[in-house]
Amino acid sequence: MNTSDSASFGGCHPQKEVWHVYILLCADNTHYTGCTSNIDERLERHSKGQVEYTKSRLPVKLLFYATFIDKYKAYNFEKYLKSGSGRAFANKHLT
Repeated sequence: MNTSDSASFGGCHPQKEVWHVYILLCADNTHYTGCTSNIDERLERHSKGQVEYTKSRLPVKLLFYATFIDKYKAYNFEKYLKSGSGRAFANKHLT
């Protein structure tokens, strides 16, 4: 397996820009799935009510994130997690 193609769960590769796919638990028990290159800044925006979906569902709690070194693989994983089978996978294995 080529390490440049793999996801790191909870870790990162400081030599390159990384992308994070994350799942939040909202106060109304819904989940929000997103992708960002700066997870700290993005979580702060969620907490301050600056993200449309989560602003009326505060507080939010980070349930899961995975770190990717390939932007397109990160966005594809986010897209998968938002699909029916991806939500089922996330509910069973990630949240």
